[in-house]
Amino acid sequence: MIETKELQINILSGLTVGVVALPLSMALAIASGVPPQYGLYTAIIAGIVIALAGSSKVNISGPTAAFVVILLPITQEFGLGGLLLSGLMAGIILVLMGIGRLGSMIELVPYPVTVGFTSGIAVVIATIQVKDFLGLDIENLNGHYWQKLETIIYALPSLQWQEILIASITLFVLIAWPKCNSSIPSHLVALAVGSALAYAGQYFIPSFSVATIGTAFHYSIDGILGHGIPPIAPQFAWPWQLPNAQGTPIGLSFDLISSLFGAAFAIAILGAIESLLCAVVSDSMNGTKTDPNRELIGQGIGNIIVPFFGGIPATAAIARTAMNVRAGGSLPLSSIIHALFILLSIVLLASLLSYIPMASMAALLIIVAWNMSEAKHFIHVIKVAPRHDVMVLLTCFSLTVMLDMEIAVASGMVLAAVLFIKRTIELTGVDLIKQGDSNQYPDLSEEVIVYDINGPMFFGAAQNALKTLANIRVEIKVVVIDMDDVSMMDMTAIVAMGSIVENLKKKDIQLIINAIHPRIKAKLIKANVIQENMHIEFFSEIKNSISRANELTMLTKRSI
Repeated sequence: MIETKELQINILSGLTVGVVALPLSMALAIASGVPPQYGLYTAIIAGIVIALAGSSKVNISGPTAAFVVILLPITQEFGLGGLLLSGLMAGIILVLMGIGRLGSMIELVPYPVTVGFTSGIAVVIATIQVKDFLGLDIENLNGHYWQKLETIIYALPSLQWQEILIASITLFVLIAWPKCNSSIPSHLVALAVGSALAYAGQYFIPSFSVATIGTAFHYSIDGILGHGIPPIAPQFAWPWQLPNAQGTPIGLSFDLISSLFGAAFAIAILGAIESLLCAVVSDSMNGTKTDPNRELIGQGIGNIIVPFFGGIPATAAIARTAMNVRAGGSLPLSSIIHALFILLSIVLLASLLSYIPMASMAALLIIVAWNMSEAKHFIHVIKVAPRHDVMVLLTCFSLTVMLDMEIAVASGMVLAAVLFIKRTIELTGVDLIKQGDSNQYPDLSEEVIVYDINGPMFFGAAQNALKTLANIRVEIKVVVIDMDDVSMMDMTAIVAMGSIVENLKKKDIQLIINAIHPRIKAKLIKANVIQENMHIEFFSEIKNSISRANELTMLTKRSI
């Protein structure tokens, strides 16, 4: 039974998060290339649906900065319709990942990969905000990073001192306000100060002019043109009926789905990483345990529903979730309240939101980019991490910045897999034990060698084992393979074992296998690697295997 006090605490925490999520959702939508209301729609629908469908009780989902680098190119090429369709496809992929129980695998993504992604995304986001921060006359900031940078440099002569003034003051408040230890969020104070100064400047100084949400964005309701954010709740619409980059309905076709699949996959992977990382953070703060697979399914369901109400791709937001936990949030109710607060703000305060300067939004996103850059962690990894980890970090960072997130995500996952395989192979070793090498086997005959395999046997480790076992001295009569620590064998290892058995048979060397797991033995029998009539003996204790090996060498000498 939920107590009244707990309900009150969750309502207050939801309102606290809603105050912060309101400007962030607008800013992240603008950074993704769409009008601000679509970020608000995302926070509303995702905040309710994912809170109810996911595993975490405290995660706050909505638009996040991590997606900006993927979403902006999609919007530029395919328009709003393409962006929502890619989010819908990503939702389906997330549900399939959850059903396939891939949540635990996503959690295994190495730290250097995650830091490389987030730091690279932060650099791109901060670079994109230079346009509005300086008030540059740039119509479209398209292309790869270097092309964006070149466009910004060529546009520097068009900078506006009014925009720089408002952006700088907003940035100063964002940095200085947290040091005041006030309970009022710095986002709210900074945007209020920036908006007030922009309004006052335009009122008292005729030549003073800054771009605002109201001047930058327009909407039409029943043929009536409006400025800023439409004061209506999210409306149902088929994503494929929304406009493409040319302003016509994007439609639905196999070619379009094929074109968007890479972007959708990147959104799904990054969303899975972000949401599960958020779950780890919230679990550590709240003392709970999130089911990663159920969370992926919940995130997927949310991203399937969100596009039908104009929402862009969503995932769990770490900063908003941490704020929710610190404010006492312990139930999905807090996420629902945060969503309802944003809904009421759209309906009641849309006209006031239109006064927020674009330069202030740029300053807010620069702070978001700095916070997600993990600059200290980035430098720390470079200083102390092993060489391979540093290479992975720099590769993910460079690909994210220089190329695009689709390539970066794919490459990062490949690097993560390769790194995982490499380290797993390193855990599997083959120790050669011969006469005089170990006090553990003082009676070991000089014609007997023992190969102690430690760890799982799959393709990389199997090849190493094969190389080690292939070089056997001529005087050796018996080989003992100790498989007590072998927990699994894949097909490559089975084939390698078959080659070892054949090689020993040709050399007329007796084989003894110690402590093989019955399941692995059954695999080898099924694959015809070992057969009942083969001259292979099995023991469950190494001392019995050694004793039998010595006995076989004595029998061989007697027969000679």
